[in-house]
Amino acid sequence: MMGLFIRLSINALGLILMTRFIPGLHLASFSTAIWAALVWGLVNTLVRPIFSFFTFPLQLLTLGLFTLVINGAMLALTAKLVPGFTIQSFSSAFIGALVLSLISLVVTHIFE
Repeated sequence: MMGLFIRLSINALGLILMTRFIPGLHLASFSTAIWAALVWGLVNTLVRPIFSFFTFPLQLLTLGLFTLVINGAMLALTAKLVPGFTIQSFSSAFIGALVLSLISLVVTHIFE
């Protein structure tokens, strides 16, 4: 249970940092960041595997680089589901998902 709380906190912090440095991303408040981190985790757990399954041939063709597009789509979906979290363009979502994944990866390895 504590690991889940830590991962949620890391993702919320990553979202806050991401919106500070990437133009086109906006979070209304800290509580919005918590909700967005929770929805981001649920979307990546429930929707992303289905999306990855159906785009598998495209992922093979691009040697896995299409996974970055999938990450951007999942972040855009998260923004659609969470009021107060807005993304102006897909390029912002793409860069944001890349940065959020890197922040989450680095910070998770530091704390776990």
